[in-house]
Amino acid sequence: MAAGRGRRFDPAGARNKLLQVLPSGDPVVVASARKLLAVMPRVVAVVPPLDGGVAALLAGLGCDVTVCADADSGMAASLVHALRYSLRDSLSAAGEAPDAWLVALGDMPHVAPSTLAALRDALAAGAPIVAPVHAGRRGNPVGFGRVHLDALLALQGDQGARRLLQTCPVTEVAVQDRGIFLDIDTPADLSTV
Repeated sequence: MAAGRGRRFDPAGARNKLLQVLPSGDPVVVASARKLLAVMPRVVAVVPPLDGGVAALLAGLGCDVTVCADADSGMAASLVHALRYSLRDSLSAAGEAPDAWLVALGDMPHVAPSTLAALRDALAAGAPIVAPVHAGRRGNPVGFGRVHLDALLALQGDQGARRLLQTCPVTEVAVQDRGIFLDIDTPADLSTV
């Protein structure tokens, strides 16, 4: 998910937080995408119209990029857009829909590849919903099996899939990764490790 406007980062909207450079030298969204691409068989990146160059960076890394015209209406619109894109593209290319989806955020560059792999593996083993847990607290990204596809496609608003996480059983995957809590919401977060 790389379609948010980052209003907490810059209320005026002049600076796209996903394009800000981390101490590693990578833009936030590049650092996030590289980790996903190292672990996941396919990464679909959802961007808004007029993204300031995010789509070009992600496409250059090897992500499948799609523009969500309704991105400003909330996270659910971007998630539903990503699912529909992934279904349409998968069905036309391979003939079958994916079994699961890992929903990762473009502003979370500190999630460890080992965490992403553990979540991927839990989904592959049949967990209907997975979430990483560190020190007794859930973080991101989260994953959903195909059993929840209809509910995901019906989402609306800015809550994303939070309601599903609150009302359905979740397989918690224990990780030693503080990165599951670290997103880039303010300029000070750029130096957080």
